[in-house]
Amino acid sequence: MTKDNNEYVLGTEALELHRLGVQHQAWSTEANLAWKNAGFTAGMTLLDLGCGPGFCTQELSYIAGKEGHVIGIDISKNYIDFLDKLSALHGLNIETICADFMDMELEPNSLDGVYTRWALAWLPDVEAVLKKVISAMKPGATIAIQEYYDWSLLQTKPYRKNLFTATRQALESLGDLGGDINIGRRLPSLLPTLGLDVISTRPMTKQARSHEHGWNWPKSFLNIYLPKLVGMGRLSQEQVDLALKELLELEDVEGATIQTPLMIEVVGRKR
Repeated sequence: MTKDNNEYVLGTEALELHRLGVQHQAWSTEANLAWKNAGFTAGMTLLDLGCGPGFCTQELSYIAGKEGHVIGIDISKNYIDFLDKLSALHGLNIETICADFMDMELEPNSLDGVYTRWALAWLPDVEAVLKKVISAMKPGATIAIQEYYDWSLLQTKPYRKNLFTATRQALESLGDLGGDINIGRRLPSLLPTLGLDVISTRPMTKQARSHEHGWNWPKSFLNIYLPKLVGMGRLSQEQVDLALKELLELEDVEGATIQTPLMIEVVGRKR
């Protein structure tokens, strides 16, 4: 989740690092299924595009094994440094590259597989980046992409006015960042134009009650991102406080649920 000036939309501080850990835990089962669907296995050279602090990169390294090789690319030096320490601590075969996707250099026909999650939505030129990645893939190599399809589905039951208003403002603000927050809906038709056969698509979403771990993913996002909307002039501090108060109060409402944005997984194979 990045923007200009090598920053993440939610920052790269300790609080956001923890949020990314919560997020990965909530979606780890889906990530592992993507890797299975893409046929990732031991001995492969795999790319984690937009690796962040490397929660997926580490798991991909265990899949690739000692004979394999995993490359993690991210724009954040803080996260690349974190991944380097993680890799050294666990003795993993991970190569890290700190670079903007448009500036990254990848060896042609070197990759057996690529995984990317929540990275393409923030790019002003998705096609250019995908072309660079695809040129580095071997014929027959696969790419597994997991991105938003409909972010507007984020909502709660019971409805809470201030919380709903705040999430709509969050969605509108994401549209101002130069990318396409719902890039996932374009991928099934885009990939074939770039030389990939789409071998599978899969919708992904989560609905959780307050005592379930799935609740913590949107909760952690809203607690960090909504206050940033004050600086953007989209919400007042009072509106943010009321929205977060309503979210907290919902945790004590029996049967309350939260519906997360709809995701899509697209797996493509290079011709």
